[in-house]
Order: sequence, then structure tokens, then C-alpha cells
Amino acid sequence: MSLPGLMCATLFKHLPDGVFLIDPETSCVLDCNEVALKHVGMERSEILNQSVLKLHVEVMGLDQWASLAQAVRAVEHLVFVVHHRHKSGAEVPVEIKTSHFWQDGREYFLSIARNISTRQAQERAGHRDEAQLRYALNEALDGLWDWNLQTDEVFFSPQLARMLGYGPSEMTPHRDTWSANLHPEDALWVRKVLQEHIDGQRSRYNAEYRLRNRNGHYIWVHDRGRVCEHNDDGQPIRMLGMMRNVTDQKTMELTLQAMASHDPLTGLLNRREGEQVLDRQLELCRRLAVPMGMCFFDLDHFKRINDEHGHALGDKVLQRVAQTISHEVRSTDALFRWDSDEFLLLCVDTAESDLLVLVEKLRAKIAATHWQDLGQLPGITCSFGVAVFPDHADNADNLFVAADSALYRAKAQGRNRVEVAPKNTPAAAAAQTSDNK
Repeated sequence: MSLPGLMCATLFKHLPDGVFLIDPETSCVLDCNEVALKHVGMERSEILNQSVLKLHVEVMGLDQWASLAQAVRAVEHLVFVVHHRHKSGAEVPVEIKTSHFWQDGREYFLSIARNISTRQAQERAGHRDEAQLRYALNEALDGLWDWNLQTDEVFFSPQLARMLGYGPSEMTPHRDTWSANLHPEDALWVRKVLQEHIDGQRSRYNAEYRLRNRNGHYIWVHDRGRVCEHNDDGQPIRMLGMMRNVTDQKTMELTLQAMASHDPLTGLLNRREGEQVLDRQLELCRRLAVPMGMCFFDLDHFKRINDEHGHALGDKVLQRVAQTISHEVRSTDALFRWDSDEFLLLCVDTAESDLLVLVEKLRAKIAATHWQDLGQLPGITCSFGVAVFPDHADNADNLFVAADSALYRAKAQGRNRVEVAPKNTPAAAAAQTSDNK
């Protein structure tokens, strides 16, 4: 062996880091040094001519290998942090530096793998903020980003790219890659929170929002970070952050919120939510000195429908009534399923005359609805009781009592009609008290 060849062999053998010579097409290990074998606890026969994917925890399958290979070819040296599988089953954190070269018309990858277990332990034990943040971010299940505020270049970790459905080199390393995929309803707020942190108004950047992935679908992410470097003038020039996929948690949270405030059968707001909305809206109308209309209504002879046709069909009737009314009321109105076949409608800034026009329209719409597709159902009608603040009552409890009493008068006088509560006068209040005894 020549002196240069001997020197190369000696260096290869005694380098402190693991060295792998890899076939880019097959991902197979063509050669490795003794340190590489020691780091993973394997014999040479267990690694040579085997896919390097056997060692990688994060990179799975030839599709991901092809993306990684493309990234290696695109730069002089590609550096990334992964975990190698030890023969014992442990996972060894390694920093990989991979380059590509050609020899005798054949392409090769040369990967230098540095065991960073000790370095990470030191970082964990240290008190340097950035070192601790770097460790936490590199260990994150989802992703790390590193933003150069002067050039708007952003490093997106392979974990972050994978979370969004991209290969390791497919995300353009620029702020626009992130910004362009913010949900339109969240974008303004998220940019504001981010800028406030950069300007020093917030100690950290912390936001939960929707981000579009490679397939065009939005996922919920929890994104947080902070400025970690300033120039000589004290201006921020670099930010580090971590993004975590919280879609499952957010979906569960929204589902529980909807269950707490909505009726599961009709999808309308429920009575619990209605009582809170009634108090808030009435107080608002009181402050603004505007009227608020209330309409309390239910289905005529609904018990007969359940008894003769079954509760399953009765549920479908309630759903259709709710849908019909929902399509007719205004976006500013609030409709609630109150109890069984009872519904409540609140109309802010609505006088008695306008409320009567709307409610009469609703009554006629229900009466004209066809039900043949649900079986041999007779025509279905509703009775309506109307009251308006402050004409008929001066608080929420009295307004509800007034509308409820008007509803019962509508049913007593033949059903399928609209009745209005008496005016809120001393004589009317006395008469109403007498009727309720």
C-alpha cells in the first residue's frame, strides 16, 4: 500500500466519528469504520450491504430516502440531527454531515456521524438559554424553525417538513413559505403577535392557529419561539422556535365546546347557552336603549306525533323545523332549542311591529311545509308567543314569563297563531299576576 493510501486507511480507522460510505441509489452501506460499528453495537457483517435506513429512526422508506438524497445533492454539505438504532434497542442521537462525490464514474455519499449524547447531556445541565432551547427544539416530536430576520431565510427542520407533508428539501427556506400558508382568518392576528414579540412588547411569541399542509388541508399548530440574537445596535436579527401539531387536541376541544353550548339533535344553541345569551343581549339593549324581541314557540300536538309515529320520526320533525326556522331568521338573531319541542328566538334591536312580521312569516312557513317524505304525517303547525323589551317586561325573567304566557294563549285560542304579551303597565302586571295564580 502506498504512503497516501496508508494515511487514508489510518485516518479512516482512527477518526473519532463514525464514517459511512453509502450508495445513493440503493441506500446500502458500502463501508464504515470501527467507530461507526461501536456507536450502534453491531458487527461489520450486520451493516455492510444493508440499507442505512436500518439505522435511521426518523427516515423511513425509500421515498423519504429519495427526498433526503435530493437534499444532499443540492448542497455542499447537508447537516441534520437524527437518531441511530443501537443493536440493544436504544436510540443514539447523532449529528450527520453528508456530502456527495463521484469516483470512476460512480456516485457516492460520505456521511460522518457524530454521537452527540454527551453534548446534549451537557446542554441539558447548562444554564445557557439558547443551548437549552436548541436542545428542546431538536428533541421536539414535530419541528424546529430558525429565522434570519435580516434576510428572511428560515431553516425548517425535517421534522417540521414531515409534519406538513413535505420531504426534507421541499420547503423553500424563506419566511413566505410559512406566511403564505396561514389560514386567512388567523393570519392577521398571528402576524401581529409575532411582530409584537420582535418589537419587545411580548416576552415570547406564542400562538395557536391553522396552517395549510402540502395536501391543501389545514392543521392546528401550537407555534412558539423567541428572539435569541441581536446585532450591535440591539436590533433583533434571529429567532428560534418550535411548532407542534395540536390538531387532535384542538378538534377535541372544539367538539367539547360545541357539545356544551349546542343541542346535539338540531345543532341549535341549547338552553344553557340561551340563558347566558339572553342576559348579555338584554343588558346590551338596555345600555344602547334599543328594543329586544323574544319569541317563544313550540310544535302543536307534538306528543301525538311521537305516540303515533315514534320518537325517531319525531326527532326528524324537530330537525326540519329547526332547519326551516334557521334559514328564515336574520344573521343577527339567535335561535335556541329550549326543551323538547320548544324553541326560543331572540331578536336584538327589533320593535314589536318588526318582530310580528318576522314571526308571522315563520308561522306560515312551517304551516306550508310538506312532510310526505317522512311518512303519512298530517300538516304540522306551531304556536308563537311574542314579547318585547322594554314594552312588555323590564328584565330577562319577566320577559320570558311574558312570552311564555303569550304562547299559552296562542294554544288556548286554537293553535297555529301568534299572540303578543300585554304592555308592561301596572294594570297589565296585576292581570298577569292574577292569571298565573
